[in-house]
Amino acid sequence: MKQSIVTLDMEGVLTPEIWIAVSEKTGIPELRRTTRDEPDYDKLMKGRLALLDRHGLKLSDIQAVIGSLSPLPGAKEFLDELRTFVQVVILSDTFEQFAAPLLRQLNYPTLLCHRLVVENDCIVDYQLRIREQKREAVAAFRRMNYNVIAGGDSFNDTAMLSEAHTGILFRAPANVIAQFPQFPAVETYADFMRRIREAMA
Repeated sequence: MKQSIVTLDMEGVLTPEIWIAVSEKTGIPELRRTTRDEPDYDKLMKGRLALLDRHGLKLSDIQAVIGSLSPLPGAKEFLDELRTFVQVVILSDTFEQFAAPLLRQLNYPTLLCHRLVVENDCIVDYQLRIREQKREAVAAFRRMNYNVIAGGDSFNDTAMLSEAHTGILFRAPANVIAQFPQFPAVETYADFMRRIREAMA
């Protein structure tokens, strides 16, 4: 068996989409846009920050919504089983200030993500760890001679999936599946697990 590492997106794969939950709680429909809808992450985030400013939403308001969320049904069990036989790293375009409540419920997996710039509870900017951090992280794991298996659901995951030895789409929307037919698309954690085991063989 090859020495493998699995890299997973977080939102949409293991947890609900945080911004969609915030949109539903606040009644601001424009916040529903995610990387499934907008491939340009910088454009997406600048639009979000402008909306937060316009509506007077603070970091604590968003953290309160996140605190009410739970992982997707079956996600913790899937992740617990996966971590018994392979190293798992979550590569996400979320932010450290958002992720903590969800990580606790997932038994604290390793997460590499970005940081928000916050002043007096107001989100004023964001800091990327590095540009294209998902793809760059997978490239680094490949240079370390890992067999990299990547799973994600959105446009911003496809560079990571392309860089990996094996890329898998999990519950991806039809537009992403249609645009990236080279990646097998699965809908259940059981099928996801099966694909990962096959890629490790």
